[in-house]
Amino acid sequence: MLENNDKQRQVAVEVAYATPATQVIIPLDVAEGTTAEQAIIQSGIIDQFPEIDLSHNKIGIFSKITKKETLLREKDRVEIYRPLIADPKAVRKQRAAEGKKMKKGKS
Repeated sequence: MLENNDKQRQVAVEVAYATPATQVIIPLDVAEGTTAEQAIIQSGIIDQFPEIDLSHNKIGIFSKITKKETLLREKDRVEIYRPLIADPKAVRKQRAAEGKKMKKGKS
């Protein structure tokens, strides 16, 4: 009798990307030992969003920045991040300054 040890175990993962207008989460079954980069490529998300450039876009797993070579585990969600268009610190400062101006005018 032949044993079925040749079949590689599959793990369920997700690949996620969002634009200001759209959020896409692609569920995917990948072979155990698949890297984050391999899952992104297998998902086909780069075909949907050609602006994704893995040499520039940072990626993470559940909001923690990770390397493309990271091996995935069951139920991991690989996230592809877009570059920031504004400095978050500068935006907070601006909002705080605007809030102080508004409060001064109130009685």
